[in-house]
Amino acid sequence: MTDEPRNPAANHSAPYGTPQAPRLAVQGEASLEFDPEIAHIGITVSARGTDRRTALEDLTRRNALALDLVKTYGDAVEKLETGAFSISPELTRHGRSDRIRAYHGRVHITAVLTDFTALGELTTRLADLELTQVDGPWWSMRPDSPAYGEVRRQAVREAVKRAREYAQALGADLAALVELADPGAEDAHPVRVGFAGGFAGRTRAATAEMAEDAPALDLEPQRQTIHALVNARFIMTPPQL
Repeated sequence: MTDEPRNPAANHSAPYGTPQAPRLAVQGEASLEFDPEIAHIGITVSARGTDRRTALEDLTRRNALALDLVKTYGDAVEKLETGAFSISPELTRHGRSDRIRAYHGRVHITAVLTDFTALGELTTRLADLELTQVDGPWWSMRPDSPAYGEVRRQAVREAVKRAREYAQALGADLAALVELADPGAEDAHPVRVGFAGGFAGRTRAATAEMAEDAPALDLEPQRQTIHALVNARFIMTPPQL
């Protein structure tokens, strides 16, 4: 009977390896900064009237003005969506009963921009509209940004580097990779994006619905930190102890 060549990678059934093929488990971690790719702003258009019809008409008109203004920026606006709409009565106590004093209406709009120069101008022009509130911007990366892949690859390289340093400290070297996984691969999301907003403006009453000469707000994009973490298990050659 002839002995078959020993394959260190074939010993993966042992949870901690064997003396001839020890296992080595490490984590690779990477954090890189990138310029943001998109910015979100929230727009809230409000109206108040002594009767429901007046409030609705004013809200419809102001909502149309805000939407038309955002649309004038063309390709700089990647997405424009209308969210929640509400119209509610304001009650006041009158004797033993409640009386409707006024009606309040609101429409929430979300805009996503890719041109940050246009963003600064748009925020101030929106803030000059009557009873219009602007919140944001919130900077972020696109969900399919190549930056995520770059950070993950860096995390894998860090895992290999760390594992090799451990092995070489024992006079050994890496022989095979037996596992590479995200932490909690079934349900975790190891890549996280940190982003924060910058400007939140509330309007002032204006004599005109839209101020064409509103000064552009100078917004400095906030760099985004992307973090990746990976678990790696290797088999290494017999150590020289």
